[in-house]
Amino acid sequence: IPRGPALGYTLQIPQEDRYLTTQNDILNRLCVLLAGRTAEEIVFSELTTGACDDLRKATAFVQRMVMEYGMSEKLGPIAYRKEEGEVFLGRDIVRGTGYSDSTAELIDAEVKRILGECHAKAKELLLKNRCLLDAIAAKLIEKEVVEASDLQALFESAGA
Repeated sequence: IPRGPALGYTLQIPQEDRYLTTQNDILNRLCVLLAGRTAEEIVFSELTTGACDDLRKATAFVQRMVMEYGMSEKLGPIAYRKEEGEVFLGRDIVRGTGYSDSTAELIDAEVKRILGECHAKAKELLLKNRCLLDAIAAKLIEKEVVEASDLQALFESAGA
């Protein structure tokens, strides 16, 4: 059921306060962000514009991994993104990115690679658990909103 401008969304609430996020946590979150689009691929063999915001968030997450957090083996522990500040009389426009065009290409390739791997993992998990995917979809049609307790019951009944 649409909620405002969104046709639906997944809200992940952290189980505890965290000050740091591991690379594995980020990769898992990326798989969740890509899962809706991937489910469309699997179930309908067609894509819609519905995952637009999820793709935007996933891409921004990966860019931060690569450009700010140094979480890329290919690029190493380097922060490529500059501090975001106000432009002062065009000074920042003239200054540029601070890295070469070839580095920009490496960044783009690494972002694409990581997103591709997370998409592949999401697809593998959804195909492996297709019965559960269908059960969750049926529950959403029935109830419109599925809470964590509903999901837990579905997981337990599926033996997951």
